[in-house]
Amino acid sequence: MRLLDPDDASKGIVFDGRLAEDFKLLTGTWVSVGPLKTKLLLHFAPYLRDLVMTGADRDELGALFFADGAACRALCPDLASGAPESAVLRHGAVRARFAELLTELAREATGSANRVTRGMILEEPPSIDRNEVTDKGSLNARVMLDARKDLVGELYADRPSPRVILARWAPAR
Repeated sequence: MRLLDPDDASKGIVFDGRLAEDFKLLTGTWVSVGPLKTKLLLHFAPYLRDLVMTGADRDELGALFFADGAACRALCPDLASGAPESAVLRHGAVRARFAELLTELAREATGSANRVTRGMILEEPPSIDRNEVTDKGSLNARVMLDARKDLVGELYADRPSPRVILARWAPAR
């Protein structure tokens, strides 16, 4: 909760966090975000610090990844030791590993509610000042998705940008 007007507490308080992260895909299928997020974090270990699930009112699930730069650096030994983290996160070996991990999970998925087909590694960390991080240190997905809606749009563009990492899987026929 937060004050509606920080200068006048008499105006009341408003909800300032998630009621639930769960959402529906365009098909009407509910996505249970908590268990899915945990599964991704474990599968991508040690390369992820955190992630935000995307896909509300879309056909497919996606994720915005906050990578662990130090762990990802181990994937690109050709980079100079002083290379900036942005170079690490853009490196082809890092992107290839994330695509491989996404593909593995997509192939194991039992349906659209647990098949993450696309992702993007974000270089800008979550912002406390923009309330993307709660007082407890967790990500505020709703705020983050609103603040980064341009990136979510890029993630789902008909012609994804080179920053979008796609799972390479084919649906069963």
